[in-house]
Amino acid sequence: MYVGLKMLTNFPTLSPNDLILDADKIMEEKRLWMLLVKDKSKLVGYIRKEDVRAALPSPATSLSRHEINYLLTKLTIDKLIRTDLISVHPSTEIELAAQLMYEKNLPGLAVVNSKNKLIGYINRSVMLEVLVEEMGLMQGGSRIAFEVEDRTGVIAEVSKLIADLNISIISTGTFFHANKRMVVFRVQTEDPTPILKELLKRKYKVVGPEDFGKEWEKM
Repeated sequence: MYVGLKMLTNFPTLSPNDLILDADKIMEEKRLWMLLVKDKSKLVGYIRKEDVRAALPSPATSLSRHEINYLLTKLTIDKLIRTDLISVHPSTEIELAAQLMYEKNLPGLAVVNSKNKLIGYINRSVMLEVLVEEMGLMQGGSRIAFEVEDRTGVIAEVSKLIADLNISIISTGTFFHANKRMVVFRVQTEDPTPILKELLKRKYKVVGPEDFGKEWEKM
């Protein structure tokens, strides 16, 4: 999956002279943690929700309502713009974009084309949507998780096992916990019992929430 296939192309942007109050309103209405800022057609940076909130007058201020209203008509976002904006190309793999956002604690990334023109935006909501889609949750079925050794052919072996039972695979995923590798299959059946029996017969360790209960209780 590539960023360009999941990026948002219809999203609000601001200019440096826009009011902080308007920026706050857009963020609330659109549930955004970040807004990109353009000066004419040039991308100049972004603002974050926490900066906008910090710049607004405190409810505990000694200013009168008239003074607050006047102040709000003068406060613009130009002093809040962050210029350490990271952009990606639409051909960037979605997992690399997610890694960037995770490592740098970014609420979103600008997407630019080969001419450095802003063509899209990708945020945490998009990444969560990708996760849900990748795991096949919306397609129903059943979820099977099992621990595996780090050896060649595990996915192929289990895939054949499932295919031999005439059951379709919706999605697969690999996760690590406590130095152990877990593989998760979502399969197109409401009764995964035949698959579980075959996995156990082949000495796979099938796992579920009950296997981690003691670990969670210690927390």
